Amino acid sequence: MQSADTRQWDQVMLDMADYVLDYRVDSDLAFETARHCLLDTLGCGLEALEYPACTKLMGPVVPDTVVPDGARVPGTHHVLDPVKAAFDIGAMIRWLDFNDTWLAAEWGHPSDNLGGILATADWLSRQAARRGEQGPLMGDVLTAMIKAHEIQGCLALENAFNRVGLDHVVLVKAASVAVVAQLLGLNRQQMLNAISLAWVDGQSLRTYRHAPNTGSRKSWAAGDATSRAVQLALMARRGEMGYPSALSAPVWGFYDVLFEGKPFRFQRPYGSYVMENILFKISWPAEFHGQTAVECAMQLHAMLTEAGRPIEDIARITLRTQEACLRIIDKKGPLNNPADRDHCVQYMIAVPLIFGRLTADDYEDHVAADPRIDALRAKITCVEDPAFTADYHDPEKRSIANAITVELNDGTVLPEVVCEYPLGHRRRRSEGLPLLEAKFRRNLARHFSEAQQRAILDASADTHRLMSQPVRDYVALYVPQ
Repeated sequence: MQSADTRQWDQVMLDMADYVLDYRVDSDLAFETARHCLLDTLGCGLEALEYPACTKLMGPVVPDTVVPDGARVPGTHHVLDPVKAAFDIGAMIRWLDFNDTWLAAEWGHPSDNLGGILATADWLSRQAARRGEQGPLMGDVLTAMIKAHEIQGCLALENAFNRVGLDHVVLVKAASVAVVAQLLGLNRQQMLNAISLAWVDGQSLRTYRHAPNTGSRKSWAAGDATSRAVQLALMARRGEMGYPSALSAPVWGFYDVLFEGKPFRFQRPYGSYVMENILFKISWPAEFHGQTAVECAMQLHAMLTEAGRPIEDIARITLRTQEACLRIIDKKGPLNNPADRDHCVQYMIAVPLIFGRLTADDYEDHVAADPRIDALRAKITCVEDPAFTADYHDPEKRSIANAITVELNDGTVLPEVVCEYPLGHRRRRSEGLPLLEAKFRRNLARHFSEAQQRAILDASADTHRLMSQPVRDYVALYVPQ
């Protein structure tokens, strides 16, 4: 039997470790985008704190546990060990399905990794202060975000974990464990051990994202993944062994057990491509494949209102869309909870057509009880446009196109409304960033006084200034006063 110390490590894991340890991010665009991503991600978490279904999961596992100089959870008074803090931050970030998105063969939300990154960095920063040392800076957090985005996103470009029934949070765990290992100061061998532990680990099924089992776990699954990454990295720091062929081992490796025997494929080497091209959810908390459909529905609502046509005048609606949208969020029949509704493209179209809006509150029971929503859902037919699917996968376009045609009872057909690129797409950055900043300001106002809001905005306004701040000082701005 071969010793684990003498076998060749899988190249995929070597590439991840060497990228995290050796690659120098020198893209101003990546750092500037990472700053916007940090603010938007924290803002999404602050909004989620208004929902008891989220906050009931937060806080120490054992009530009243005190962790000296532990990691803080923004918007709360929790001071926790970094593993539980990573869960809490990750859960609040993802709760409302409003943080950034990456779409390819696999999809996901790379800012989910911020849970593990920020919890670990804040804990290390506070421990360093106790020793009279500087500790991590916010520049280290932004760098870790860029690299976590890159690992998760590049793995997603060509590898469809969803097609074998695995949830995309496997990529959160893999990306988080690598960058957290660097923050913890692990050497190359320790980092490889940590990365292998993430691939050997049990992986989440997509059960909770699809009917008939759609449920709230999809809102905390990423928090679970990023916190598990922190736990595995800490184990590796203590000397826990790794598994060099965790991916490729015949019969027992990840590829053979969970990926139909296929090795991962890669479209491009690691750099800063993913952060530079990340998709922001600016206007609507909804699954990203339907974001442009919501934008189309908002335009049609205005057209119907201007024409004085009530929603009851609609006879049928046709949605032209991409294949991924059909596979994930084309849903008929009852929708049982908010987690079900925000992953139903028909619901995402019906609400803005009726009300001219789509907010997180619109997925709650009191709104869903309006009989007009299900009546309108029943009139929507979704069809694939192969050109939309091709452009979705084209690395030069990466569009997420949708088009809606509305036919009225009297036979009138409204002009088709088409939207190829959502507001949060890189091609619409100049249009989107002011709105993204306004979203952050709204979320700050939910919890903080005007003075505290100003302090956060001042500390966050300039990328270079933000990067030079100790993590403990920046996170402290988000502790309610």
